[in-house]
Amino acid sequence: MTRAATARIAGAYEHPRRKIPDRTVPQVLAEVAYGALADAGLGIADVDGFFCSEVPGLGSVAMADYLGLTGLSYVDVTEGGGASYLMHVGHAVAAVAAGKCRVALVAMAGLPLSGGGTSGGAPGPEHPYESGYGVTVPAGYALAARRHMHEYGTTSEQLAEIKVAAAHHAQYNPNAVLRKPVTIEDVVGSPLISDPLHRLDCCITTDGGGALVVVSEDVARSLPGRTVKVLGHGETVKHSETGRIDLTYTGAAASGPRAFAEARLTPRDVDYVSIYDSFTITVLMSLEDLGFCEKGKGGAFVTGGTLQGPDGLLPFNTDGGGLCNNHPDFRGGMIRTIEAVRQLRGEAAPEVQVPDCRIGLVQGHGGNLGFRTAAATLLLGAEDA
Repeated sequence: MTRAATARIAGAYEHPRRKIPDRTVPQVLAEVAYGALADAGLGIADVDGFFCSEVPGLGSVAMADYLGLTGLSYVDVTEGGGASYLMHVGHAVAAVAAGKCRVALVAMAGLPLSGGGTSGGAPGPEHPYESGYGVTVPAGYALAARRHMHEYGTTSEQLAEIKVAAAHHAQYNPNAVLRKPVTIEDVVGSPLISDPLHRLDCCITTDGGGALVVVSEDVARSLPGRTVKVLGHGETVKHSETGRIDLTYTGAAASGPRAFAEARLTPRDVDYVSIYDSFTITVLMSLEDLGFCEKGKGGAFVTGGTLQGPDGLLPFNTDGGGLCNNHPDFRGGMIRTIEAVRQLRGEAAPEVQVPDCRIGLVQGHGGNLGFRTAAATLLLGAEDA
């Protein structure tokens, strides 16, 4: 059955460099924006919707001026960390469906390695109550991992399977930072960063960026290239609930079912997943919360090559993900979406291209996994899905 969509992703572009000391953040954002538009067969004059977050200056105002976006009728600067760009795609689809815009540009860039990163800003209200007690980002994810181990018997070796799969994929990506395959023993033998998470359980940090172009159905029909359907979208914020914290689930437990319901799909329909892999525990808990396995069974599910492309049961992050390939400005949602688009257009690296890939899922998280996080889920379909 051909599934209807109200909007499509027509263009996608990932900056090829991982350290960019000779550019400013606006310059990198312009490069990825123009790259995505060129990929779609469109120009800057066609854009009437602009979606971004954490950009320099007065947000979208300064960047719209810098990019030459003169025909804007819709703007969105939603901030959700690593989930932001999945949120933006969902919001762009809604804006297109409502007739607010026809060509939406979603773009991000950051230069944390070169001293020009955009993440940060004023401390949040939790800062004085947590930062002085060691609640760093790795420590927060480690708390979730340790609780999962306590509740369900999950092991470090099972978490390591996720890194092994990512590294297997990264060897086929010439732009990936870490291209060397690793073993389970390599992962669990690497230094502890925050117990029980080892160094190889943690994502890399890079400069870079990416952009997507979301268009209406009538615009899509006029374009020369293959487009990707946006079939479903869900988002939420999970927080500390004034102290009643349950570290064993993520916001994907809410955003995922909403996206599946909108798309009229189930986890059994999905051929490929792009999951923000800030840490290995992020992937494992997301798979459970999205319904690919029972709660507490994620460790068993990822064991034995389940996540390895092209022929595993559920190939994931076939570009190497944030664990090995690219993690610009500490925000992984954009690059995860771009790789899903590649898979659905048949443009992933040949060694990891999933055969007959028709339905892809993208999961983004922003914040600290178990207790204060934004989450967004996208279900995407190939042009003929």
